[in-house]
Amino acid sequence: MKALHAVTAVAEVGAGVALLACPSPTVMLLVGSPLETPAALSVARVGGAGLLALGVACWLSRDDSQSRAARGLVAAMLLYNIAAVAVLAFASIGFGLHGVALWPAVVLHALLGVWCGTCLCFKSVPPSTNNQSNPHSTQQ
Repeated sequence: MKALHAVTAVAEVGAGVALLACPSPTVMLLVGSPLETPAALSVARVGGAGLLALGVACWLSRDDSQSRAARGLVAAMLLYNIAAVAVLAFASIGFGLHGVALWPAVVLHALLGVWCGTCLCFKSVPPSTNNQSNPHSTQQ
């Protein structure tokens, strides 16, 4: 999971910073249409802040692959990647939007989603200790 967290961190921090700093050109790359209203710019920046937060969380957890929190983060990333694939693919297929980065972003999120799913299926969290197996616990 270390590599997954590091790759996700780099990708999401980059996307988050891009949306925060220059939301309209970033969205133009994705869907081929600029953001034209203050409301759209504000919502894009909030999304950028969320991606930045996800990236930071992934970066800080990259050395923790066995805790329930790390697995929870991967589960959240799986949900995010599935939603990103659906939303971006629908933008192209349903709305006819086409930016130069749209399908590469769909493919990237699909691959990251498969990677997340694989990590969740094949990595197990060690069972929690209970009083019977913990030599330092006190028996009452």
